[in-house]
Amino acid sequence: MIDPKKIEEMARQIGNSIPPKVREMADDIEGKIKQTLQNKLSQLDFVSREEFDVQTQVLARTRAKLEQLEQQVAELVAAKQGKVE
Repeated sequence: MIDPKKIEEMARQIGNSIPPKVREMADDIEGKIKQTLQNKLSQLDFVSREEFDVQTQVLARTRAKLEQLEQQVAELVAAKQGKVE
């Protein structure tokens, strides 16, 4: 999930862009924007940074294992071809 501080910062930036004449409504608007952002972002398919890092490590290990297996297969094929000829 996205850091709530980031959502609050985004809502504040949007609220600060409101013209001065409607500044008195800014707090109400900021709250509604914050709530809307939280609702919409929660609907998106995000993963946490920790989960992303874990999956990156799993992928790296899997890739290394695949390369090792490919090398073993290549060696077995080469050995078999050497015996057949």
